[in-house]
Amino acid sequence: MAHRTILQSRGRGGPTYTAPSHRYFGKLAYPAVKEPTYGEVVDIVNSVGHSAPLMIVELANQNMCLIPAPLGIKVGQRISFGTKEIGAGSVAFLKDIPAGTMVCNIESRPGDRGKFLRSGGASAQIVGKEGDNVMIKMPSKKKKSFHPNCLATVGAVAGSGRKAKPMMKAGNAWHAKKAKNKLYPIVKGVAMNVVDHKHGGTHRRNLGRPTSIKRGTPAGAMTGSVGARRMGRKKR
Repeated sequence: MAHRTILQSRGRGGPTYTAPSHRYFGKLAYPAVKEPTYGEVVDIVNSVGHSAPLMIVELANQNMCLIPAPLGIKVGQRISFGTKEIGAGSVAFLKDIPAGTMVCNIESRPGDRGKFLRSGGASAQIVGKEGDNVMIKMPSKKKKSFHPNCLATVGAVAGSGRKAKPMMKAGNAWHAKKAKNKLYPIVKGVAMNVVDHKHGGTHRRNLGRPTSIKRGTPAGAMTGSVGARRMGRKKR
């Protein structure tokens, strides 16, 4: 009988592991900036599906957009889109932002409405230009090149202190994970039943046999040490 592991169940695409996006406040996206424009922050809202506060911006053409709120933004503040005015909360092209500026919510390619650094407290620093691209130092200290016509928000995303407050009890962590339909708590395989995991069905808490599998094993059967060079204790 085949084992219905958690990895196989998640890949099946059922409602158990599907994110409840219908509960989210909305989709984050920059407006289509064809020419420089301005907008006003109408409201700052909270969404259960996002770690950062979101701001609702009303553009000059009466359209609305939802983007992560940068640190220090206020309701009623006027922000620019696609201009060369560089201020807190301004959305500008990378080619117009000077080196050393902290940015967030960066487009991966021009026109994709923002993909990188959208979680609470996230930010990166513009290093400078290298050829036709703009180099940015990511939070991982790695330097990544972007197209100069990619949009980015000046400043860091608000909500950096979300991890400072402890969960205190497992119930709070369960509700926080449930809002995004994340798997919680994480249970080790040897503690499961045999039908739930390939390591299950044993009364002891060690499997009693090697768990090394081939690197080319199908994804649903990758349970254990994948492509391990050796197993067991290292002899001196």
